[in-house]
Amino acid sequence: MAIYDIGGSEVKGDANEAMSELPQNRTLIVEKLTGEPPVKPVIAEGLKTVEEVFEHFSPTVEMEFHDMEGGARKETLHFRNLGDFGVKGITNQSEFLKNLTAQKEQNQKIIKQLRSNKMLQKALEKEEYKAALLNAINALIKELEDNK
Repeated sequence: MAIYDIGGSEVKGDANEAMSELPQNRTLIVEKLTGEPPVKPVIAEGLKTVEEVFEHFSPTVEMEFHDMEGGARKETLHFRNLGDFGVKGITNQSEFLKNLTAQKEQNQKIIKQLRSNKMLQKALEKEEYKAALLNAINALIKELEDNK
């Protein structure tokens, strides 16, 4: 137990003296915003908003997408705000991903139509009707390819 004289008070040392706590209404974001590590680390001071951080660092990433045929396609994605990291933000920057999204939406519409089309479901139940439908579809595909 410590003994105190008149006017004395004990100030205990704290191991966290070198670090100050962030106020409750502040957020510290630490993230790698560059593709290559810097030669010499730099502290960017005076950046008060997330937008200022994005403007200062201008983060980009080189992406390589592969199509169904195995071909590679390179695109550069730029990040100007936190929304650019979401699905919509990334898709809006990439022609490749826009095309994939359009194909996905078309396929979902077709699936919805197929599931709700009672006549088609009945036609697919019998093998001879199924074969006739498949022949008609193949004929349409051939006609479309010939007219290109």
